[in-house]
Amino acid sequence: MTNRIATLIHKSAILTARLALLSSLVTAAPLFAGDNASDHSGHDHAPAKLVQEVREATRQYLDVNAATAAGYGPFLGCVTGPDHGAMGVHYVNGALLDGELDASHPQALIYEPLEGGRMRLVGVEFIIDQATWLANHSNTPPTLEGQVLQFVDAPNRFNIPAFFELHVWAWRDNPQGAFVDWNNHVTCEQ
Repeated sequence: MTNRIATLIHKSAILTARLALLSSLVTAAPLFAGDNASDHSGHDHAPAKLVQEVREATRQYLDVNAATAAGYGPFLGCVTGPDHGAMGVHYVNGALLDGELDASHPQALIYEPLEGGRMRLVGVEFIIDQATWLANHSNTPPTLEGQVLQFVDAPNRFNIPAFFELHVWAWRDNPQGAFVDWNNHVTCEQ
């Protein structure tokens, strides 16, 4: 009986951590999708391999309705930068907050709101619970195609346990770089 109680407590703690992570994303959310011209490449060089992989994996979500049908849902409103740029509206898939990291299955899709209530897919965010990841990967920080995920310690502005995250601007060029959190080409003005 004691083992069963311990298992239930452990499962409850994991669920609580996942829900806390989801609710924090609501606080840090971006926008909608609609028209998606290939405005990702404003430079003459080829995009990083991870950007290409994310584009291929998320092409099916250019229409925000396809994202919601696949289990992604919006959290909060459009996230703007503290002094410049924005992220947009994050559409998070709670089933993917399982401690796994796969370039073809981002935990969040990021949309920019457009006129008329349309949404444009601009990027994704990979989100991994720090304790779960480190416990399952010999205390090695997560990387994805050579990109090290950023560590966000607790306490944090989201009031959730520590986590790792990585933004990938696969559908909108970012003058600061494809993996920087804030994008000056994304706006929450609509």
